[in-house]
Amino acid sequence: MSVAGIRGTELHYEVLGDSTSSVTPLVWGHGLTSSRASEDEFPLIDFDVLAGNRAVVRYDARGHGESGSLMSALEGDWAELAHDQLRLIDHLGLGSVVLGGASMGAATALHAALRIPERIDGLILTIPPAAWETRAAQVDLYEQMASIVETRGPELLIQRAAAMPPPDPFVEDDTWIDRRAAALRAADPNRLAAAFRGAAVADLPLPDAIATIEIPTLVLAWSGDPGHPVSTAERIIELMPHTELAIASTRDELATWTERCQRFLDSLTVSDAS
Repeated sequence: MSVAGIRGTELHYEVLGDSTSSVTPLVWGHGLTSSRASEDEFPLIDFDVLAGNRAVVRYDARGHGESGSLMSALEGDWAELAHDQLRLIDHLGLGSVVLGGASMGAATALHAALRIPERIDGLILTIPPAAWETRAAQVDLYEQMASIVETRGPELLIQRAAAMPPPDPFVEDDTWIDRRAAALRAADPNRLAAAFRGAAVADLPLPDAIATIEIPTLVLAWSGDPGHPVSTAERIIELMPHTELAIASTRDELATWTERCQRFLDSLTVSDAS
């Protein structure tokens, strides 16, 4: 693990695979309240597989994991987190990259791609979050969650989360609630509340802006999750011309995501070579 001084804070990151490889590296961002460690405990993507022929850069976003804290809600805006990501890319001396991420990480990648499209060879957007017209209800939820954590700690939040059905691929998974509860209990309450408030001021780029992105993109969504509705993924597909979508409603379908990512990354390598 390494540390980079980025825009007044420290970002903790790691590089998997061969950092000297000529294959375009993948830079990956995790989801809200998650971290590299959390993803390692319950991975949606096997990064060791993706790092077989390229460097994979993973980092803890500002306010998450081992990185520095959010000093204000505005620092948690996904557009601001994109600035952090771009500075990290420059810190590592990377030229062209593939950007990927889950939820907040997917949103961060979209914002970053709009700033340096000429350096982005591809995008992997996993469970893109509620956006635009579906965002208001989620914003209210984040504000409520922040207040609960600040005034009563995480236990009430855990109780309410336990009453909500999991995404469809996890309906038969008895450990889903336990994993969520463990993550909330392990988090610092102040940092957790700050992360929720950061998400409350965030959104995806406007649809007209996303429609200008002509970068090859893989979108991976799952069903049964109002915080990450399939409608967001489908709208991205409508807006962007070079995009493919896979929706997981079962664990077997979810288990294909690493292979799908590998095929997508390999297709970009072939395109670059040609």
